[in-house]
Amino acid sequence: MQRRDFLVLTLGGLSWPRLWAAEPSRPSLGLGAAINKAGRQRMLSQRMAKAYAMQSANLMPDKAVSQLDQSRRLFENQLVELATLSPNPAIQGGLADLEQAWRRYREVLALAPNADNARQVLAESERTLRAAHALTGAYEKLAASNAGHLVNISGRQRMLSQRMAKCFLFDRLGIGSEALRAEQESARRDFVAALAEMNGAPENTDDIRLELGLANTQWMFFEQALNGRESNRDIAVRNVATTSERILEVMDSLTSRYERLVRS
Repeated sequence: MQRRDFLVLTLGGLSWPRLWAAEPSRPSLGLGAAINKAGRQRMLSQRMAKAYAMQSANLMPDKAVSQLDQSRRLFENQLVELATLSPNPAIQGGLADLEQAWRRYREVLALAPNADNARQVLAESERTLRAAHALTGAYEKLAASNAGHLVNISGRQRMLSQRMAKCFLFDRLGIGSEALRAEQESARRDFVAALAEMNGAPENTDDIRLELGLANTQWMFFEQALNGRESNRDIAVRNVATTSERILEVMDSLTSRYERLVRS
């Protein structure tokens, strides 16, 4: 299945693209693919928490269950794939740390969705994110190229899209705090800065520049959904949940394009 081929699911009259079906296992990953997949683990750590918050708030519950189950399976599949490229102690240690964080996170994600359990999910999503980020950095260091850096930062945009949505939804769930709102704003600033860096990268091909134009447009819609000006609470949270998926799709495609620029 190609990355841009979608299996469309119809839920409640809406069509949803189901992305990132598990790829067939390969003997060993290339370095660009490893940076991409480790970076995608960061995103999945936040997407699973977002989906759990959606379940806890009874927001598009069927869609939330589908997102959580799909993300959980992909996270585990990619752990197996990443283990095929562990050429140095830093990466080996990073893989071990991520596997350990995932074991605990997986346990709390299985708890019944409610506000009390959501606090545990929130905490474990942060621990898993830190472990995945460290592993991604170890792969980028091994690549030692600006193309590898672009795979990392474009992949991080996927995570930031889900992180902003997660913070927004947990806040609306009543678990918000000043610290959580500060994290959402920090993620927004990081996203804007990285998008500017990507737009100016000399490595950009015509196809990448075209996709970046789409990313800029989707970011405008997503930022509008996050700005809190929608007075109807139900509409506000639905807008954030849906637009976060759209910008995620674009950023995932961009990361794959940058991956092709990395020499294994």
